[in-house]
Amino acid sequence: MNGKVFIIGLGLIGGSLAMAIRQAHESVHIVGYDVNENNIQLAKLLGIVDDSVDSIAEGVLEADLILLAVPVDQTEKIVIQLADMKLKDDVIVTDAGSTKSTVVEAAKHLMNRGITFIGGHPMAGSHKSGAGAAKPHLFENAFYLLTPSDNYHTKEINQLKEWLKGTRANFLVVSPHTHDWLTGVISHFPHIIAAGLVKQAQTYSEENELVARLAAGGFRDITRIASSSPEMWRDILLHNRDVLLDLMDDWIMEMAHIKELVANRDSGEIYRFFAEAKVFRDDMPVHAKGAIPAYYDLYVDIPDTPGSLAEITGLLAQKGISITNIRIIETREEIYGVLVISFQNEEDRLKAAEAIGNYTTYETILA
Repeated sequence: MNGKVFIIGLGLIGGSLAMAIRQAHESVHIVGYDVNENNIQLAKLLGIVDDSVDSIAEGVLEADLILLAVPVDQTEKIVIQLADMKLKDDVIVTDAGSTKSTVVEAAKHLMNRGITFIGGHPMAGSHKSGAGAAKPHLFENAFYLLTPSDNYHTKEINQLKEWLKGTRANFLVVSPHTHDWLTGVISHFPHIIAAGLVKQAQTYSEENELVARLAAGGFRDITRIASSSPEMWRDILLHNRDVLLDLMDDWIMEMAHIKELVANRDSGEIYRFFAEAKVFRDDMPVHAKGAIPAYYDLYVDIPDTPGSLAEITGLLAQKGISITNIRIIETREEIYGVLVISFQNEEDRLKAAEAIGNYTTYETILA
């Protein structure tokens, strides 16, 4: 496809989408806008965008595709502003936010003008941010949810998929409400639980400092997502408020149920509680991308001798294997490694296991 693409927000998501679009459409002209001047300069330096503009109104004038990759609060404001700007009649406007109902509602201002708006959510991310972290393959094999309004046309959906085919994502078309319910169940609510567990541990650590020390092992792993941006999650909770309130009610009922089983010493039902959870989790796809970015970890059992850590990192460097995190854990209940190395993908983790084969390694993928 030829034409002009205007991307608002040149961070990880916006930059990666720009690179994916370019990968599939070499002749496309990509223009970017960002409130952060550093992101603009870096995006131009890396060839993510061809040009930049000083205002949104300037960037939308000749755009065939307008893509908003900014926080949901800003997305709502911008789509309302777009309704008063000069746009091409056949332009397609889409976004990349993680909540959809309120955004699509705000976009009615655009749709009342006859402008096509199709909500979008590429369900992939990274532990890094900014234009410098952008990758053309970030969304490969990930789910990309498209959330058109009730009166959408298949033609426009297919046009958007064609623009975005370079992502190599798996596109699903769902209603805005269904999107928010799905992401609430498998992404938004788990973040609340993780943050709640950490807050509880923080409270107990005031009584006993050993809590924080012992939490350095498995507890830290299962609550990783609590380290996400507080600003982003504040906005997500407010925008997906109704769905999350219902999920919280269901969770309270679930906890009340298991509490009653424990109080009554009902060993059979307690066993069933954990067994059913185990079966459902074990049946989940291991290598597929989901709503929460996966963590590809390798646990390495190494001797407590000088130079062991340097030897392992040296072996990885020789093979050109990039790591995202490395740490030593002291508490190893049910985990047999002392060194935990995190990688960006499954391929790097497998290469690393082979490279350091003289050591005992244990693999895990946490999502």
